[in-house]
Amino acid sequence: MAEIPVQDYAKQQEIEKDEARKRYEFKKSLERLEEKQGSGTELISLYIPPDKQIYDVTAQLRDEYGQCSNIKSKQTRTNVQSAISSILARLKYYKAPPENGMAVFCGAINIGGDKTDLESIIVEPPEPIKTYSYRCSSSFELETLKDMLDDRVVHGLLVLDLQEAYWGILTGTRIEPIGGTQSMVPNKQRKGGQSSIRFARNREIAINAFFSKVGEQSSEAFLSDPKFFDRFKGLIVGGPMPTREDFVKGNYLHHEVQKRLLGSIDASYTNECGLRELVFNAQELLRGEEISDEKREMSRFFAELRKENPAAAYGEASVRANLEAGAVDTLLLSEKLREARLTISCGNCDYQEIKTMQIEPGKRFRDLPFGRCPKCQSPLVLEKEEDIIDELTALADTSNTRVEIISDSSEEGGTLLSAFGGIAAVLRYPTGM
Repeated sequence: MAEIPVQDYAKQQEIEKDEARKRYEFKKSLERLEEKQGSGTELISLYIPPDKQIYDVTAQLRDEYGQCSNIKSKQTRTNVQSAISSILARLKYYKAPPENGMAVFCGAINIGGDKTDLESIIVEPPEPIKTYSYRCSSSFELETLKDMLDDRVVHGLLVLDLQEAYWGILTGTRIEPIGGTQSMVPNKQRKGGQSSIRFARNREIAINAFFSKVGEQSSEAFLSDPKFFDRFKGLIVGGPMPTREDFVKGNYLHHEVQKRLLGSIDASYTNECGLRELVFNAQELLRGEEISDEKREMSRFFAELRKENPAAAYGEASVRANLEAGAVDTLLLSEKLREARLTISCGNCDYQEIKTMQIEPGKRFRDLPFGRCPKCQSPLVLEKEEDIIDELTALADTSNTRVEIISDSSEEGGTLLSAFGGIAAVLRYPTGM
């Protein structure tokens, strides 16, 4: 097999890094949009496909503006017309929609205390928007964009022995159990009065019936949703030998599932726990997939922690110090990390402080009181607000540090968030910081 040129490999790594960050940014923007609420039907959600002419969109918006005169509530009428005017002003800068189209969200957002703030947000989605739509509601319509968060590739999982079977799917880093069944296969100890030949024949019949049942029910689960099957990359079967091999060789699965069989792996459990064991044991088959990459990076971190002089760090303060020293090889960040790095300053003197605060849904840092300057007692104000993942990632880029954004769907990802605060690092060398 020909080797991949170093520059091509580096380019591919950069593309994968950018895609991971874009996905995180996209997911974060949807979470922020989901928090926003309006009064009545004042929030506009506008989806523009890539092949839609901008002048057609603006013409339709002007028609909608005219029809707003029929809205009975003066406040609602004024807010909707203001939102449409804001969208028209934004669209003047576009000769055509972006490559994948665009989603525009605009309206008077409730900010508390019977106050509203007109916000206009444009999202360029990771996949093409297929249908033009214009909707007014008390919240933004996000289902079209949320569907794009579904992982493009899924794997089927099946574990079985002669007593039971269980199946599920692996979506990105998330293992989703589906169901299972019990067998009626007798154990190898025959009952009295039954010849060994007859017993063996009856046992083989029971095994065949059980395998047929497992093949039919698990295949139906994988085939029942066309949207799922379009993304179905392959099936991994687990269980003890020779049971799993007998099942695989017997072609008990639907032919569309059978031809996507990636292989069979040893697994000692054949219940829901067996699905997790199967994924853990199938790292070679899953190499290159997201969950395999995450497990590999987290395994490196855990292995370093067990050493007497570990080249690892965790917690914001320690990781930040190592990043600033250029000692971090791989930065591990939980995608569920919701914190911001705030720069707070005095408008009257040169006093400034930087702190990290938890992001709470529906709350804005600019509305919080930050006390008074310890130097001149003037009120402190928020000068800069930055998502901590963005801020740490930018710091990592200055020292050519790899960044892995870890989901919390896997056991390792959950541990990163719960035990290490969502921030950890594998170092280039032990630093003691």
